[in-house]
Amino acid sequence: MRGVVYDGTRARVVDDLRLRDPGPGEVRVALAAAGLCHSDLSVVDGTIPFPVPVVLGHEGAGTVEAVGDGVTHVRPGDHVALSTLANCGTCAECDRGRPTMCRAAIGRPGRPFSRGGRPVFQFASNSAFADRTLVRAVQAVRIPEDIPLTSAALIGCGVLTGVGAVLNRARVGQGDTVLVIGAGGIGLNVCQGARIAGASSIVAVDANPAKEAVARRFGATDFLSSVRELRDLLPMGVDHAFECVGRVELIRAAIDSLDRHGQAVLLGVPPATAEASFLVSSLYLDKSVLGCRYGSSRPQRDIALYARLYREGRLLLDELVTATYPVEDYEKAAADTREGKVARAVLTF
Repeated sequence: MRGVVYDGTRARVVDDLRLRDPGPGEVRVALAAAGLCHSDLSVVDGTIPFPVPVVLGHEGAGTVEAVGDGVTHVRPGDHVALSTLANCGTCAECDRGRPTMCRAAIGRPGRPFSRGGRPVFQFASNSAFADRTLVRAVQAVRIPEDIPLTSAALIGCGVLTGVGAVLNRARVGQGDTVLVIGAGGIGLNVCQGARIAGASSIVAVDANPAKEAVARRFGATDFLSSVRELRDLLPMGVDHAFECVGRVELIRAAIDSLDRHGQAVLLGVPPATAEASFLVSSLYLDKSVLGCRYGSSRPQRDIALYARLYREGRLLLDELVTATYPVEDYEKAAADTREGKVARAVLTF
């Protein structure tokens, strides 16, 4: 079985992976497509510490191949989008409708794969860069078969994170003003989440001017090359600022961009030990700084919602897929992603 394995030195495609059969409450999925997210690259560059060897990938879609005992909501042949959220479903946080806070979903990673007789870790309870993967039943969300799997793959991370941050965490309201720092995959989904929410101004900021056209297509009403230009456009600042890059100076810029009662939402992932600074006095006018894990999502509900919005033409998915690559071309896809040539590279199997 093929898969992209990072061994602590380099990530490469191997063809000798093995995957165990599904146990109770588990689903084996034959992957058709997987989005290449910066989080995967962050494992390789050390920004996200993770044990190795590990099969990378966490944003995928495919067809159910087999199910374990007790799984009734999907069956072999169903098309599914995969969530990374392997929540337990029974703890107090899950019961409150906050599965992203489930402590069971943040535990030590499993090792359903093996190579040469030795176990291999699973990234983000998912490992979508493989011909097949094994997930908990709660992670497999059935989707309509008319949604292209290359597009559906992107729901499970980029869309859940970006759109979810707008609708679930920030709860952007009709007529609100929004700043989006970074027009990559997450930032574009924040833009379209803000459009769906009815924001009146959606200002995208990116140092790469080539991203303006796609940012406007996803909902940006304005495009700037620097946050410093924001006050010329909106002198009072914005109601919501989303930092989607993961740089501490941009976190500070997001906070400084807020109007009274504004909130800065942190989506980018800086190094684990990074510290950001800001003027404490700048928060006294009811301003907030919000962390956000996985768009504060409830995947079984939200993936179905986003699939419906896509079918209604309100949520863009096909337009996120800049290029597709056979899994054997992983290194080229990773290079294009690092260089900002694509909104989303999608690996196919």
